[in-house]
Amino acid sequence: MTQYLASRKAAVRPSPTIELALKLQQMKAEGHDIISLGQGELDFATPEHIAEAGIAAIRGGQTKYTASSGTPELKAAIAAKFERENGLSYKPSQIIAGNGAKQLVFNALMATLDAGDEVIIPAPYWVSYPDMVSLAGGTPVIAPCTAANGWKLTPETLAAALTPKTKWVLLNSPNNPTGALYSEADIAALCKVLADHHTLIMADDIYELVVHEGSFATPAAVAPELADRILTVNGVSKGYAMTGWRLGYAAGPEWLVRAMDILQSQSTSNPSAISQAATVAALTAPADFLPERNARLKARRDMVIAAIDKMPGITCATPPASFYVFPDCTGLFGARTPEGKVIESDMDVADFLLTEGRIGVVPGSAFGTPGYLRLAYALDDARLEEAMQRAIAALETLQLAVPA
Repeated sequence: MTQYLASRKAAVRPSPTIELALKLQQMKAEGHDIISLGQGELDFATPEHIAEAGIAAIRGGQTKYTASSGTPELKAAIAAKFERENGLSYKPSQIIAGNGAKQLVFNALMATLDAGDEVIIPAPYWVSYPDMVSLAGGTPVIAPCTAANGWKLTPETLAAALTPKTKWVLLNSPNNPTGALYSEADIAALCKVLADHHTLIMADDIYELVVHEGSFATPAAVAPELADRILTVNGVSKGYAMTGWRLGYAAGPEWLVRAMDILQSQSTSNPSAISQAATVAALTAPADFLPERNARLKARRDMVIAAIDKMPGITCATPPASFYVFPDCTGLFGARTPEGKVIESDMDVADFLLTEGRIGVVPGSAFGTPGYLRLAYALDDARLEEAMQRAIAALETLQLAVPA
């Protein structure tokens, strides 16, 4: 009955990470012991004081509709967070909360893109960016980044991608899938290129709180002269282990936030009132849990990098932020499995690790960069170490191609 589907549906693919999660759930239901390194979700519980604030909201009757863009209390907490942590000043009319940062990225694109508008997306990119641009009627323009440049967009690559049709430039730091972190100097150099261009700038800062080395910077703070066309998107999913609460927030020019608010009022209305109350607690109480959590994540990262060093055909630099590593698996291309199958792509490597090692990883092709894999190390230490040992054991069964 596909004749009933809208033509815009053809431009959108299922999320590869969600597809992998569903596949792994099915394999687990069939009795397989699968370790997933594919889901971008911390294994830590939501901090107790935040969870208790949500429970108190339920018991206190905060279960009704709110303003579609969020309660005054939440907007005040968001504004205080931006002022305290980023040196940014926003009025309530410049702030919107949504059902996750993902919805706010989508709302911004839907509110601004017309057919023919271009959106520059550095690759490797989060899997949903190009599809959201296409669904909104725009044209994704992929700007390739390289491992040699730390997986960061360079001013030269950005300048080459800009055209009179460019409506947005999307910047994600810390980056999913690479863990790249843009310094203040990196962002300043990109903003210098954009200073004389009309394009809007979207800063996806959702991994702001997961930094191991270096310092976080955000475009609106680095280049305040461009603030009238910068949308800063953030949320509590990653840093506060609140993925299921579905609460993101954004701040930017009032005309854009108002347009996003109208769109949201006609689609989902307000985010959960309970999640809003919990987020007030998250943003206003001291985040005393973060240093210990980030120390644990850094130790996991270092363990994974050490294990990758033992894996034949795979190499990986140490990423400074997020909870992902993005290893190069091209050294496995041409290798033969014990059954005689030839490994020809990152998708073949991911399939081999799943079938032979019972490990779920996401191929780099899903992020616009074939030849790599994304491994999330946000899971229990013992299971993560077991996953690394499984990977080493599986890869050691391959017969690597002899270099020419």
